[in-house]
Amino acid sequence: MANKIGTYLKALSAKDNNIPFYIALPASTFDFEIIDGVKDIPVETRSEDEVKYMRGVNSKGEVDELLITPKESPALNYGFDITPNRLVTGLITERGIIRPVLKEIEKAFKDLL
Repeated sequence: MANKIGTYLKALSAKDNNIPFYIALPASTFDFEIIDGVKDIPVETRSEDEVKYMRGVNSKGEVDELLITPKESPALNYGFDITPNRLVTGLITERGIIRPVLKEIEKAFKDLL
């Protein structure tokens, strides 16, 4: 499952605490051309400045940016992450709850294949 940043960490946390983890998504977001998210999805990277700088109000009451890393430090800022289906209990769709298994997804959405 490719999703917003943070989904993977939430899924790991749920697994460690024996809590079921579901992802709600519409059928339009399924991409049946992609089988392996890690290998097949080019993960978007955003500007490193988004994670290297913090915005806040300085002592003069002005909105300012503050560098929170060493100036020469590189940074990676991914736009989304890949959550392995082994961490997902089910997919909540407009066609019901589906286990995150390719055969079951294909069965539920055969008209879209």
